[in-house]
Amino acid sequence: MAMLPIEPRPFFANKDRAFWNLQLAGWGGAFLLRAITAFANGQGWDFMVVLLIQVITGFSISLILSVVYRQIITRRPLVTWGVTALALVVAAAAHAFIDGWVLDLARPASESDFVRLFLGIYFYDLTVLGAWSALYYAINYFLQVEEQADRLERLEAQATSAQLAMLRYQLNPHFLFNTLNSISTLVLLKQTRQANAMLTKLSSFLRHTLVSEPGGTVTVAQEVETLELYLGIELMRFEERLRTEFRVDPPADKAQIPSMLLQPLVENAIKYGVTPQEEGATITLVAQVVGPRLRVTVSDTGPGIRTGGLGGGAAGGPNVVPGSQTAALAESHASTGVGLANIRDRLTQAYGEEHRFEIRSPESGGFSVLIELPFETEPAPLPEPAAEPAPPQISSQPATASPVIGAGQPLSAG
Repeated sequence: MAMLPIEPRPFFANKDRAFWNLQLAGWGGAFLLRAITAFANGQGWDFMVVLLIQVITGFSISLILSVVYRQIITRRPLVTWGVTALALVVAAAAHAFIDGWVLDLARPASESDFVRLFLGIYFYDLTVLGAWSALYYAINYFLQVEEQADRLERLEAQATSAQLAMLRYQLNPHFLFNTLNSISTLVLLKQTRQANAMLTKLSSFLRHTLVSEPGGTVTVAQEVETLELYLGIELMRFEERLRTEFRVDPPADKAQIPSMLLQPLVENAIKYGVTPQEEGATITLVAQVVGPRLRVTVSDTGPGIRTGGLGGGAAGGPNVVPGSQTAALAESHASTGVGLANIRDRLTQAYGEEHRFEIRSPESGGFSVLIELPFETEPAPLPEPAAEPAPPQISSQPATASPVIGAGQPLSAG
């Protein structure tokens, strides 16, 4: 039942720092590579000054390009790529002119030689700035895809949490109506002590259900404690007709299960096991750890039900109803259509295919529900509500920019 934690990628957690780190590393690496090549070709130290000026020029022009790209990255594709191509051609021409002019100052040449030098440098600078532009868009679009995936995970987690909360609040309140009717009867009969005791127990039970997290988990021990509050109310109604037996193995009492998972099962057992019989029934809860899984069984000694063709057991044996057949049997066993179907839906939402839910009714009578879940001892984290983030674009704004991916600024110097 674990929810995926959604966190920004470590390198891009601070968008401004990521931009400047990439800028310095990229252009610094370009300078180092060209310097090594120049030394290998026998160039002197004076040529290092020329290379440094060319790299600084490229660094500055790329900052200007980042400002332009920042303004057009969210526009229509035709506008984005058209303006990008135009800006790239102009930027490469400016870069080549400055590089050629610096080389001409260092090594004077004729006018025709300068034109050939300009053309040669232009295609080199166009390639470098084109690669820089491609990397700029690749990083920003990659972050946009990552942000959309994170947003989808958030929405799915929130939808799951909302579904679990809805299912939890859908639990059959039949016991509440019966309890209030019983209290009303006690008041009319002037049995104020019993009415007050029942109100106190009802208050404790409702307080517990209100403070528990709708989509969260509790330990089996805590769930049993809730059941004891609930059964304390029902015992005042049914007295000796209602008998209970809880057997929780020591490892199982620390296992995590969805909050208020077992209460509908016990309520169902009271409604269809205890109520129809004058002698009442015994409700048994068994929780144990079987390998890597938690197995919980809630059974009663009531009249049971007849599943007809739904059953999967042998003659005279228990009818086992797994999977989708549970819905039909749940509807036949619960008049509101909520009890067992609600639990099945909650388990499906929380655990997917990692759970087992079966109901059994032997021909001799009685009714039992078996649940198997992954054995977990730590509560699963709940998704935190988050505002809709803007498209994920990194900016180089100084320290005031948001450190979270997708706060709305592209990879730029603007």
